[in-house]
Amino acid sequence: MATLTDLQCSIIFFILSFISTLILRSFLNRVTKPTTHLRLPPSPPALPIIGHLHLLSSSIYKSFHSLSTQYGPLLYLHIGASRCLLVSSAAMVAEIFKTNDLAFASRPRFAFADKLPYGTSGFVTAEYGDYWRFMKKLCVTELLGVKQLERLHAVRREELDWLLKKLVESGKNGEAVDVGAEVMKLTNNITCRVVMSARCAEDNDEAQRLIELVKESFEVAVKMCFGDVLGPLKRLGFWVYGRKAVELTLRYDEILEKMLKEHEERGKREDKDLMDVLLEVYQDDKGRMRLTRTHIKAFILDLFIAGTDTSAESMQWTIAELINHPDVFKKVRKEIDLVVGRTRLVEESDIPNLPYLQAVIKETLRLYPPAPVATRECRKNCKIGGFNIPEKTAVAINLYAIMRDPEVWDDPTEFRPERFLVPSKEQVDLDQTKGRNFNFVPFGGGRRGCPGTLLAFAVMNTTVAAIVQCFDWKLGGDGDGAKVNMQSGPGMSLSMLHPLKCHPIVHFNPFEG
Repeated sequence: MATLTDLQCSIIFFILSFISTLILRSFLNRVTKPTTHLRLPPSPPALPIIGHLHLLSSSIYKSFHSLSTQYGPLLYLHIGASRCLLVSSAAMVAEIFKTNDLAFASRPRFAFADKLPYGTSGFVTAEYGDYWRFMKKLCVTELLGVKQLERLHAVRREELDWLLKKLVESGKNGEAVDVGAEVMKLTNNITCRVVMSARCAEDNDEAQRLIELVKESFEVAVKMCFGDVLGPLKRLGFWVYGRKAVELTLRYDEILEKMLKEHEERGKREDKDLMDVLLEVYQDDKGRMRLTRTHIKAFILDLFIAGTDTSAESMQWTIAELINHPDVFKKVRKEIDLVVGRTRLVEESDIPNLPYLQAVIKETLRLYPPAPVATRECRKNCKIGGFNIPEKTAVAINLYAIMRDPEVWDDPTEFRPERFLVPSKEQVDLDQTKGRNFNFVPFGGGRRGCPGTLLAFAVMNTTVAAIVQCFDWKLGGDGDGAKVNMQSGPGMSLSMLHPLKCHPIVHFNPFEG
């Protein structure tokens, strides 16, 4: 016990020494630092050492929203040892996504990324350059382009049928379902089949283990990224979570290496999945871009993290809003009945003729963007809103606040799909690549915007349409008129705090007859 006490005292002394050093250094910097002519954006009142860290809560996007509401749409924050530009208006984000797109084409690298097996090999966080451009082109041409979406239509339809059959069975048995968990299986299965021709079945197969590892990895990564604010003490964050992150990555690596070898052993085939395409690039000694096996594994990890949870959460929010707004639910079903009829299941090809359904999806994405805060890093000194932005400044773009801006959106917190049907100051163009309007940016913008936007809309529109067409919904244990709890959870993502569990009541069974 005495040894333990001595150890604790040593640690406390070590930490206090560091803090004292920080305070002294901060004071000396203020005394000796030469004056600069930079005109930095305004900054809220800050505390010594921690800066604005005390103003942040467990929901980062809500904390940022409160700060921008109180102090303005462009702020320069000191979050511990880090410096961050907070952007919270369409006008300011247009200068980043359009005017200075190239200057903000990189993302910040988190503390000790080079200590992790895949830390610097991923696509999502890769520095802007030849590797990122090559992978972006590969992603679009082989996975997310219009032609590829058409080619993989059958996969999406088969997985939607699996989901609907499960819901029909639960409805007939009077069982409640976890809507979020079921649509998560849908997006996971689509991703698994497209990437590696494997389905995440109900049993504990390798694809399912992969999904579970991805979820754990994301949770640990979010915790580790906060180490950046600790400055000289940031190694503490790595000591606490680093070993877990390495362990998860190695377990993930073991599964992916086995799948890669299986793909290599079966040889070339006409019906190639994304893993086949990546292996071809890896094996091409004369190719202009040399990929390693680590690049391939990190890229696939990025796809799972970016492509499964986000769409599933958005669909869960949509169903929840439709349950809470039965009049909107009835309008969507009526539109489907008029366009599709009552004898067949809605198809992806029907979506262009269902404008109210599309408005419902857009309105949900406006209120609950999949990634409420987009991150960038300034690659060179530039100006935003007339203020100087130093090179290497991290940037947090609060999409959540931009799409709830009362100066742009009437009744911004209200769920009102009709706003996307009538010409007004709110009317927006989804083709953000042309930079016409940045009021509606659920998937970010600029060259680092989400490349999977088309796929996300295809899956979300068709899935929600089929669920509305086939089922009525009753909250478990509650009477008519009960409302879904719409409270969001903590963290950097926008997830529902309470899972949406309710009873599906079969309205139309597309598998009968």
